[in-house]
Amino acid sequence: MANTKSITDKEERKKIKRAARRKAAPKAPRTGARGENKAKVKKAARGQSKR
Repeated sequence: MANTKSITDKEERKKIKRAARRKAAPKAPRTGARGENKAKVKKAARGQSKR
């Protein structure tokens, strides 16, 4: 993405960013699920309640 830190005008910055986004190469399709590297949460044990 283009570096737009120095541009103070919001609309101008938007235009430049959009142009850069259009020019950028398309992203490759995902190879795995989006959250495959997230830490998995263990299910609580079923049965008698704690209290």
